[in-house]
Amino acid sequence: MKKSDSSESGVSAEGNGRRLSVSVLASGSRGNATYISDGRTAILIDAGLSGIEIQRRMASKGLDSNNLDAILVSHEHADHIHGVGVLSRRFGLTVYINEGTRQASGKALGKLPGVVPFSCGRAFAIGSLHIHPFSISHDAEDPAGFTISGNGAKVGVATDLGVASGVVKTHLTACDILILEANHDPQMLIDGPYPWPLKQRIRGRSGHLSNDDTALLLESLRHDRLAHVILAHLSEENNTPEKARRAIKTALNGASVKLHVASQAEGSGVLTLS
Repeated sequence: MKKSDSSESGVSAEGNGRRLSVSVLASGSRGNATYISDGRTAILIDAGLSGIEIQRRMASKGLDSNNLDAILVSHEHADHIHGVGVLSRRFGLTVYINEGTRQASGKALGKLPGVVPFSCGRAFAIGSLHIHPFSISHDAEDPAGFTISGNGAKVGVATDLGVASGVVKTHLTACDILILEANHDPQMLIDGPYPWPLKQRIRGRSGHLSNDDTALLLESLRHDRLAHVILAHLSEENNTPEKARRAIKTALNGASVKLHVASQAEGSGVLTLS
C-alpha cells in the first residue's frame, strides 16, 4: 500500500488530523464505487465502473486517483468489481477482499498486485482507517457491509441487502455518516415491468431494501451526532429520488440531518466531517 502525499478536495494529507471525507462516485445496478479518506489514507469501497470512468468521476470531484491506497470489496457482483483489477494494477493498489468473494469472482479480477483477506466480524486497519466488516443478507457468496472510522468519525455503509438484521443495526450504531440502500418503492416494483421471479428476488431476504425498509432502519439508528444520510442503489425502474426522500424524511422526524441521494450518473458530492 502506497502513501498519499498531496492534497485532495481541499483536504491536506499532512496535518489534516480532524477530517473524514466521503463521496459516492456511482451507485446503482450499472456500477458502484465509494471514496473515503482521512487525508492520510484514501480507499475505494468497490469499483464497479471501468477504471477510466472511476478516474474521471474522481477528477470531476477534485479527487486524485494517485492518492488511492487500497480497494475494499463488498461482494462479487459485476456492478461492484468491474474496475477492481484494472485500477489495482494501474495504481499498485492492495485489494482487501474476503476469501468467499474472491473465489466467487473467478477470473473477473485478473492478477492483483496485492491481496489482503478479511473475515466478516473481524476489524482491521488500512493505513490510518479502521475497518469493521459485517455480514449482510444478499444473494452473493459472503457479502459484507462496513464501518470505516478515522479522525474520530465513523461512516457506515450498508447496500445490497435484503433485510436489516440485528447485526447490521448493531454495527451501524453511532455513525456520523450513513450510506444506506433505498432500492425500490414497493408499489412501483409490483406494478413495474420486471418478471415476477425477479420481483420476488428483489423483495426477498437476499435482495434489496425498499424505501420503507430503510426508513424503519434509520428510525432505529438516528442519534444526535448523525450528520449525513446518503441514499444509495436506487433502482432507475422501480424508484424515484422524490419517493425515496419522502419516505426517509418521515423517519428523520425533523432531525437536523442532511439527506442526499446518490445517483447512478453522478453519485454524490464530497462530504467532509471536521
